Parts: sequence; structure tokens; C-alpha cells
Amino acid sequence: MQTRRDLLKTTTGVALAAGALAALPSAVFAKAPVIGKQAASFYRLKLGNYEITALSDGTVKLPMSKIYRNIPEQDAETYLENHFQAGESETSVNAFLVNTGDRLVLIDAGTGDLMAPALGKLVSNIEASGYKTAQIDHVILTHIHADHSGGLVINGKRVFENAILHVNEREEKFWLKADAAAKADKTLGRQIEQAEKCVGPYAEAGKLKTFGDNAAPIPGFGSVLHAGHTPGHSGIIVESEGEKIIFWGDIAHGDVLQYDHPEITVDFDVDQKEAAKARAIAFADAADQKYLVAGAHHAFPGIGHVRRDETNYEWVPLVYKATY
Repeated sequence: MQTRRDLLKTTTGVALAAGALAALPSAVFAKAPVIGKQAASFYRLKLGNYEITALSDGTVKLPMSKIYRNIPEQDAETYLENHFQAGESETSVNAFLVNTGDRLVLIDAGTGDLMAPALGKLVSNIEASGYKTAQIDHVILTHIHADHSGGLVINGKRVFENAILHVNEREEKFWLKADAAAKADKTLGRQIEQAEKCVGPYAEAGKLKTFGDNAAPIPGFGSVLHAGHTPGHSGIIVESEGEKIIFWGDIAHGDVLQYDHPEITVDFDVDQKEAAKARAIAFADAADQKYLVAGAHHAFPGIGHVRRDETNYEWVPLVYKATY
């Protein structure tokens, strides 16, 4: 049975609570505006004595089921739907910065102003990560497609003013020394024009160097030719203290469908047959050797491992670490 004292205690408690609420600043109950922005997109990890910084150029919505080849569009869409990527999938564009302690090396350069506003965030994310474009000593391209070379220039000027640009010699010949027939081609012509615009200023400044198949672009950095997506498409190999990573470029577009079906290609492949063959080799080697790989179009930060599973291969993203 509630006594008068119990009633007074309850009443007093309610009154005190009401008074405390009334005394709180009105801002506590104000509606907050929706921010609409992500955090700066960079992610760091250690590779032996080196520091790797994954950098996002942004994401873009692409109707991947319409872009994949060697599979009916509806089959691709059903597969992607089962992996929650139906319709226009968010596709990452990634680049990577390697700090060896002596040199700062950028691998791929994003899109620049070619595909803004969804993309083109590489420079701002380089700066957010604590570096400046003027500090970069070398830029190595996996290949010269616009989403890898577009960020080399802005308004015709070299973004990486102090850097030497390195590309596979097959790439340089195919894109920068194209014949009239190639330039007149509906698909290739536009891409050649973009390549000349983005890479040309480095060549004119004497800042362009080529490397051979499976050769070192610069001392301490290797390459492996994976021709097909483009004629000189190359993975860039970095090793330190027994740890290894290969920056894959466009071995895979996305991180699900092609792992089950390496034979599936994309519209952007210059040589569809060779691209599929290169992907099968790259997947098998990564799964067997268990080294890290970094993909330009895997979900940011795009770094992980490849393992075999019951359906073929599987992409295993790197576990997030708050520190290294």
C-alpha cells in the first residue's frame, strides 16, 4: 500500500525530472541538418617497412549487367541481385600511394575532371591523408584508360609537377603512337584523344618513361604483364621485409561475379579473350601465393586476398584496422 511519504517521493521525483528537462538547452531537441558527406577516403596499412595509403577517387554508379560480356544480361543481373548489387552498382575508383621512406610513389591517378562530380576526388584525398601532390616522386600507371590517367592533368597542366610518369612500353605505343585507323575508330578514337591529353604533357616535359614487359618501372618496384584489358596492362609489384602486394589495375571489375566466372569480360576490354586469360592467371597466382592484392575497382579501399572456394574463387577484403 502506497503511503503519503511514498507519494511525496514520487511526486518530488517527477517534479525534479521535469525541472531538469526544462533547464536543458533547447538545442538538445533541435533537428540536426543532414550532412550528406562521407569522411575523407584514405586508408593506411604497413607492408614490411613501407606505408601503403589507399586513396579513393570516388564511386560511380554503373549498370554492370549491361557492361559484362560472355554472359546474358539477365543472368548477370540475377547474380548481382543475389549479391545486393542489382541495377546501377556503386563502383569504386581507387589509387594507391607507397611511401618507401626514400620515395613517394603513386600507382594510378584517378579521373581528374573527366568524370566529375561523382569522381575526381584523388587530389583532395591525397591532401587529407597528409601528403601534397608536389611530394610525389613517381607515378606508375597500370594502364592508360581515363579512370587511371585522367587525374594526371588539370586544365592541361601536370598535377604531379615533380613526378616522373612510368607506363608499360606497349601502352605508350598503343595510345600515344596510334595510327589513323585507330584514331578514327568510334570507341578507341575518344580514348586515344584522352590519353594524349592526360599523358602528353608529361612526355612534352621529358617526364615520361616506359618499362618493358615484366620489368621494373623503378628500382624496387616490379611489374607483371596482364595484357588484354589493354595491350600493356600491368600489375605493379611491391615487396618489403618478405611481404608482398600486387596492384592489379583492372584485373577485375567488381568483387563478386568475375571471381566465380573469370571468363566474363567487360566492354572496356580491348582484347576480350586475352583479358579473360589474364584474369584466370592472376586469380590462380594470388590464391596460390596468398599475397595481398589491390584492385582499382574493388569496393574501397580495394585491398584483400583471393581464395579458392566451392564455386571457383572468392575475394576476401582486408580486415579494417584502426591503427597499424
